[in-house]
Amino acid sequence: MFDMIRKSRPILGMNARNLRYIRPSNFSRARHLADNKIFSKRVLKKNGIPVPALIAKISSVQMLEQFDWNILPQSFALKPNRGFGGEGIIVVYGKKKGRDDAWIKADGTLVTTDDLKNHIYNILEGTYSLANTPDVAFFEERMKLSKVFKPYVFKGIPDIRVIVYNKVPVMAMLRLPTKASGGKANLQQGAIGVGIDLASGTTTTAVQGKSKIIEYFPGTRLLLSGIKIPYWRDILTLAVKAQEVSDVGFLGADIAIDRDRGPVFLELNARPGLSIQIANLAGLKGRLERVQGLAIKTIERGVAVGMNLFGGEIESGVEEISGKKIIGTIEKVSLLGKDAKKVEVDAKIDTGAGFSSVDTTLARQLGFGETIDHYQSLRISYENIKNLSKDQRAALFKDIPDLADTAIIHSATGTTYRPMIQLSIILHGTTIPLKASVIDRSGLMFPIIIGKRDLDRFLIDASK
Repeated sequence: MFDMIRKSRPILGMNARNLRYIRPSNFSRARHLADNKIFSKRVLKKNGIPVPALIAKISSVQMLEQFDWNILPQSFALKPNRGFGGEGIIVVYGKKKGRDDAWIKADGTLVTTDDLKNHIYNILEGTYSLANTPDVAFFEERMKLSKVFKPYVFKGIPDIRVIVYNKVPVMAMLRLPTKASGGKANLQQGAIGVGIDLASGTTTTAVQGKSKIIEYFPGTRLLLSGIKIPYWRDILTLAVKAQEVSDVGFLGADIAIDRDRGPVFLELNARPGLSIQIANLAGLKGRLERVQGLAIKTIERGVAVGMNLFGGEIESGVEEISGKKIIGTIEKVSLLGKDAKKVEVDAKIDTGAGFSSVDTTLARQLGFGETIDHYQSLRISYENIKNLSKDQRAALFKDIPDLADTAIIHSATGTTYRPMIQLSIILHGTTIPLKASVIDRSGLMFPIIIGKRDLDRFLIDASK
């Protein structure tokens, strides 16, 4: 995948990142600030940037032996102060019912007070810290999952990584915890990274782990493209402000969206990883060179420059490499029915629907009036047909002209049994044959919805 990106846009390698950007831009004081999570969050908070609440810290074996475990809330995150790469973090989701000494982790396993003690011993000894130096353990508030991301995560809390250089956000990705990553938003452990268009805050392409390009969240048919990130300009503003406050010139800013608080700054990264390039199907090198040396006087100006320079260009790269056209949630389509009948309408693109569905009146315009009349004359309902065998149903419908199939459709209004017709649609110059269920949509805004079964050739951008 890196080879594919190289052909179109220069990627930034680890050595180049270190030599050209980290060493000249991230001075010793700034690196030490970023590497000390407790101190950096204190500095950020002092400058008006929201951070998770600190519950307690343990800096010695003596403090650990005297620690009052009763002060811990039902849920929390335990972290090493100088950890890196997501190592050494334990996220607890609640107390085990009937036990005062046990909690439940993201993967459903138990962690006891003794387990936490042993883990903290390892943190104090430097097992998870940079250069294995002695460290400090701390407990902090666990973020609450925003309903926007609820369908797309396994247990944990997603976050947004924004690369900031010279006060300009140059690249971003959404990181989604998975079962493979144990509920942690870390790509090295199997989480998903999804590129984000900087202008609109809408996700584009997704990668799991280091290089596996995927379309859907594992185990579902939920498209990872087209997710609209809430508070998008606020997130970019926080990222640039954090750079200004910390003086980390080449910064990876990690920001989560809390259900109650909105954007919350999680962590400064002075050495952000480069998998973000794969998630965006774009190289960092060219973007960094475009903003190097620009005179950015204000945070607002830096955000505007990033959105203007790097918004939309992801789309062309996605289409070029994936071979799929990016469409919006409402598109003009041409419908081709019987006897070359053609009708042009606005269609709703709905990945939440399995089947495509067309309005009864529109289906009649396309030449399927006889099909509809014959089907309606049978007065079929889901209740009086659900117990029939497949052969019995086939016998019931065999004389209906141009009936392509039938379908059981579950919706918010109940379960219905619908006829299906065969037609074609022309969407962005692509002709797609599809079977659509027929239903009265006269009270709805769009006469046709196109469901996910007929959208394999496209990526959906919810902002379009």
